Amino acid sequence: MPDANSLASATGKRKNAIARVSLALGSGAIVINGRRMEEYFPREALQLMVRRPLELTESLDRYDIKASIHGGGVAGQAGALRHGIARALERLDATQRLTLKRAGFLTRDPRRKERKKYGQKGARARFQFSKR
Repeated sequence: MPDANSLASATGKRKNAIARVSLALGSGAIVINGRRMEEYFPREALQLMVRRPLELTESLDRYDIKASIHGGGVAGQAGALRHGIARALERLDATQRLTLKRAGFLTRDPRRKERKKYGQKGARARFQFSKR
């Protein structure tokens, strides 16, 4: 996936979403699966989440980001993209590692869906109990 003019590439993961990210020098355009970020993530909260590592390292208008995301839902995909961007920024400039690590962007979020248990309605929800 990394193209000829990319400076750094990385993979980010969250839940079942996987994002392959490549950074290139540019004007700050973020393209996800061939679509602009505002089009791919219409919710403002998800856009802020994705931009956060760039704001933290003060490189919002310095790099163009091209990402390929698959799996999971929209929130998981946004988290995976944030993780991938942070890892790519760290590869590009190792001095930013401490900043990104303190913000928690380099750590993969380990939370996953809890499995459904037998004899129950869901992971924790039980069937209604009837005494009589």
